[in-house]
Amino acid sequence: MSGEAVPGPDGVPRCPWALSTADYVAYHDEEWGRPVHGDDALFERLSLEAFQSGLSWITILRRRPGFRAAFADFSIARVAAFGDADRERLLADTGIIRNRAKVDATLANARELAGWAPGELDGLIWSHAPDPAARTVPKSLADVPALTPESTALSKALKRRGLRFVGPTTAYALMQACGLVDDHLAGCAARRARPRTAPRGRAQRPR
Repeated sequence: MSGEAVPGPDGVPRCPWALSTADYVAYHDEEWGRPVHGDDALFERLSLEAFQSGLSWITILRRRPGFRAAFADFSIARVAAFGDADRERLLADTGIIRNRAKVDATLANARELAGWAPGELDGLIWSHAPDPAARTVPKSLADVPALTPESTALSKALKRRGLRFVGPTTAYALMQACGLVDDHLAGCAARRARPRTAPRGRAQRPR
């Protein structure tokens, strides 16, 4: 495979990573790279990116309903109020990834974010979006970076504010997922589609 956009069974050219499963096709076409706003929606994506670290994205994508149920639909206020019993419930929940460090980071991040002003998380994340005119359209997967100066700066900004599991690579995946950057390949039909605001609960390109 060249790494360039390739036609799927329906003849529509897509980024090659999207063609391995029907779940990926739908995610690629309807979610990845679409603009996402809202503190709770971005908290969800930050959390799912953290849980994805070291795993395939399909693992998270297929468990996303379980994550939403377990984490109160990623309401910052509700997760911030979770106590010890909730933590033990999460660590026993087979519908999510039962990683102690990632669960603890998600709870700690919610408590931190609960003290932020409304819209503050959204504003901080989107302030790191690069100028689209200054970016080269990727022709193949080899042209898509794993991190950028902007994602490194975003990671540092989030860490300075007390958030966990927000390294530069995770921050760049967040930027891809939430439409801060458009890494659909030059020949991909999704790049030609008109951007729209994504519904809640969307996440990122597989790694």
